[in-house]
Amino acid sequence: MKHMIGKKLGMTQLFDEDGTVVPVTVIEMEPQIVVQKKTVETDGYNAIQVASGAVKEKKVNKPMKGHFDKAGVDYRKHLREFRTDDVDKYNIGDEIKVDIFAAGDKVDVTGTSKGKGTAGVIKRHHFGRGRETHGSKFHRMPGGMGAASYPGKVWKGHRMAGKMGNERVTVQNLEVIRVDVETGVLLVKGAIPGPKKGLVAVKETVKNAE
Repeated sequence: MKHMIGKKLGMTQLFDEDGTVVPVTVIEMEPQIVVQKKTVETDGYNAIQVASGAVKEKKVNKPMKGHFDKAGVDYRKHLREFRTDDVDKYNIGDEIKVDIFAAGDKVDVTGTSKGKGTAGVIKRHHFGRGRETHGSKFHRMPGGMGAASYPGKVWKGHRMAGKMGNERVTVQNLEVIRVDVETGVLLVKGAIPGPKKGLVAVKETVKNAE
């Protein structure tokens, strides 16, 4: 299982061999250190914990210092855990680089979507709008939401206006277009969640569309 932490740098476009424009997202991936190994015997599941991003010692709290000191690795800014059945392939202190990926690989990218604040039902749930004719007072409202006289209430989970975005989102089956080992950059076809400089987790896809 291939997996790394990355930082979204933005989007651009490339041209393939026949001249077709391919939209890609640029993901920066610094070398990452294995900090902890978890197994079924000790933790109930198999996983590895990796750390990325340089950070000053004064910005690391005491519990995290103890965690990194126990592993015997340098302090890092970001810490993420990936489930894997290949725990034995890794040792604490091992370095993982972007070259574990190759062009043509299919990956899942997980990040936190942009926060949109409070949004109405048209923007949030793609409701249709009302008529714009004279006298119509129904333009962008949600419409009826009750359940008649029985049970006479609004059901839980009904689509209404509210906070939109700032959620954990995973986009699956994205194709790796190019891997630049020298700069530590991964180019993935299509868009991924989150703003520029947002933290994302990239891992080998769990269900291939082919």
